[in-house]
Amino acid sequence: MTTRLAYGASVAAMAAALGAAWPALAQTGTQVEEIIVTAQRVEENLQDAPVAVTAFSAAALARSNVETLDDIAIRTPGFSMGKVDPIQQNFAIRGIGSAQGISQNAGGDPSVVLFVDGIYAGRGGAPDLDALDLERVEVLRGPQGTLFGKNTIGGLVQFVTRKPDDEPALRIQGQLGNYDRRAFNIRGNLPISETLAVAGGASIKKRDGYEFNETTGNRVNNEDLRTAHAALRFRPTDALDVVLAFDVTDQDQKGNPRDNICPTSFNNGVHCVGVNPDPRITNAYTDGVMRRLLKTYRAEVNWKTPVGTLTSITGLRDVKLNYVTPFFANPVNPPTQIESTETGYEKNQQFSQEVRLAFDLMDARLRGQVGAYFLTEDINRTAWLLQQFPAPAQTGLATYPQAVDSKSTALFGQLSYDILPSLTATVGARMTWEEKEGHFIGRKISGPGRPPPLGAEDYDVTADESWKAFTPRFALDWKPTDDILLYASAARGFKSGGFQGTAGTAASQSTPYDPEFAWSYEAGAKTQWLDNRLRLNLAMFRTDYKDLQVSQLVPLCCVVVGNAATAKIEGAELEFVARPFDGFQIDGSYAWLNAKFESFATGATANYSGNRLPRSPEDKINIGVQYETELAGGWGVLARVDYSNQSKMYFEASNIPQQKQEGYINWDGRIAVSSPDDRWEVAVWGKNLSDELVATYVTYFGLFRQTLVPYQPPRTYGVTLTWRM
Repeated sequence: MTTRLAYGASVAAMAAALGAAWPALAQTGTQVEEIIVTAQRVEENLQDAPVAVTAFSAAALARSNVETLDDIAIRTPGFSMGKVDPIQQNFAIRGIGSAQGISQNAGGDPSVVLFVDGIYAGRGGAPDLDALDLERVEVLRGPQGTLFGKNTIGGLVQFVTRKPDDEPALRIQGQLGNYDRRAFNIRGNLPISETLAVAGGASIKKRDGYEFNETTGNRVNNEDLRTAHAALRFRPTDALDVVLAFDVTDQDQKGNPRDNICPTSFNNGVHCVGVNPDPRITNAYTDGVMRRLLKTYRAEVNWKTPVGTLTSITGLRDVKLNYVTPFFANPVNPPTQIESTETGYEKNQQFSQEVRLAFDLMDARLRGQVGAYFLTEDINRTAWLLQQFPAPAQTGLATYPQAVDSKSTALFGQLSYDILPSLTATVGARMTWEEKEGHFIGRKISGPGRPPPLGAEDYDVTADESWKAFTPRFALDWKPTDDILLYASAARGFKSGGFQGTAGTAASQSTPYDPEFAWSYEAGAKTQWLDNRLRLNLAMFRTDYKDLQVSQLVPLCCVVVGNAATAKIEGAELEFVARPFDGFQIDGSYAWLNAKFESFATGATANYSGNRLPRSPEDKINIGVQYETELAGGWGVLARVDYSNQSKMYFEASNIPQQKQEGYINWDGRIAVSSPDDRWEVAVWGKNLSDELVATYVTYFGLFRQTLVPYQPPRTYGVTLTWRM
């Protein structure tokens, strides 16, 4: 562990100890916030859920000025996030994430999945947080193969939206910031009758680009985003609750050309000849394009019957993506201009249906749920690859259309039985059947060369494959007191197999890669102390992976997904919240992660056994400090600072220096002043205050000794004005 991380861990331990030792005070304002979660598909207190889950309430999201999934990832132990660009994201939890390039592959799936109100969101990226009136966000760590199932082998992120209710409400918010940031958001709730209520909202966000393209004279990596949502809730009786909801995210902005560095790692390297050394200035021949239109239709029905609560969740997602990415558009050594551009279009339609019954028997001594799940996806994707090199034999344009139909069907159930009033045993299982059928084309359009690979022949193939998996879970939890929960569990996870994206040959394209499986063993404690003024939660785990899917960049060819033999992951995570006196809170987490390939030989010369898994930093710490007080006249002030420190990590299994992100620190801060009637609030905020340069994705072309990098946002700051009815 680095000296800074060791110091940070000591600070967290000291804060927890101070909270535990603080003398008893009046309870007003000193209680740790209670959070209800649905980590086990039923509502329960976070401290009663025997699983590793980090939850952010709507109030916590506002206090930390959380606006994106990046903000959530940096505050969650074991959770890291990479982005090819702002609409193609890769999540990793406890070292397990999507193979790089999966987002650009119609035949592949993620390892960490996003759910919105229980609906699987596999492709097209996450909706903007302003597209949803969030009640909370939950991050579940480790395989969730029993109750959630579909490709949740690494974990999942769950957005839970606020349902329309009986209280009229209106909130209007405006924001200004550097890079000419302008944002406006409105949301409201209106009860129409005793049985009917509606809610809705809309937002618009605009911002100049974080980078400047010297070739075109334009700022790139900007933001132009519009969202809207609407929901209707109908409760004709005490037993029936129906919610219909819709949200849309419309994104239309310039691309984010890569920074170009030669010849070592991007952290210590020098820029190529002819390239501006400023990492926020690029030299691409085109700005690129990012266009996304995401629509989601949701229906949830809860019906209380004599045998339990019957829940039906229906989801329809429609996604359209367009992008132009100049990922390789700079001089090389020796200085010669080359251009490589990927243009893509994708249309994805997804339908899912889940039905489950939650019940309790024997005076609630036996509790459980059973259900069935069906998902179908229709994915049509076309990629055009343009390659313009000095050598004519390496110049050309190729297209790679893909059409994939995917189906997933599952039966699942889980039972919990109180052996003693304080001791509970849980057994669950899921049986999943999956199939994929695809039509894949690789065709050279022009030029003597063919990107990728050079000299390849055209192909037009169809392929199909099916898989099945049994994913059980066993758990035991003991509650010796009302404030302490101890648990141990063993769970199996499964991720579907798939097909390549832009394969080099017909044989490679028509040959599927295998599913991956994992057994995870976890022990944890959830504790509250001093009348709930201090919360300490601990999880320790080990995960054994088989046939882990890993992507590799093949020189002058393509990104190929294959199965690494085995991987072993060990780690521990500590989370705490302390409120030692009225108005003051310190919270945070520390995660230690040892994620390595046990056996991974990629050929006669490359053996990655013993290397760290991509996007798996060994140490990660977060500390938040906030203070809230009331001034004369009833004006309220809340100040908060968030600190995070993450050790180095690699973006690729080879663990070469060119693919490494060095450890970095992030500081965020926010000060808010609210009126005596709580209707008005003005907040001044800043993010990445130390202006760290952090990569979101790294592509290393060893043949040309170049590293291509997009970056996280630089230092940003602004002011937000909010009015509430």
